[in-house]
Amino acid sequence: MSCTSIVSVVDDDESVRTALDSLLRSHGYTVRVYANAEAFLSSTGPQDTGCLISDIQMPGLSGIQMYDELSARGIRVPVIFITGYQGAPPRVSANTPVPVAYFPKPFPCAALMACVEDILNRQA
Repeated sequence: MSCTSIVSVVDDDESVRTALDSLLRSHGYTVRVYANAEAFLSSTGPQDTGCLISDIQMPGLSGIQMYDELSARGIRVPVIFITGYQGAPPRVSANTPVPVAYFPKPFPCAALMACVEDILNRQA
């Protein structure tokens, strides 16, 4: 599916950023990658992003803390959390109107892409 929506990827692992960048671009998406939450929050990314894919555990602000900061700023961007840590999905605000998905690593690329497409199709 070719799409003009921007998908932003925030992950401290360069290999994950590179892999997701390649996967998303191969599906026609415009992609921006960030090495940490602070870089994303200080960029135009929060205003331009149609779908955000973020690691949960990162040095500095975690993905959950970044999500909370976006909510505090009134920015409602759909977030797909990814994590290398096993266990229960993260707790986020139950009354947030933004779709949130959770994928433990390793995750099936097809499932991630279906989730991205679903999120962006709902915005169209």
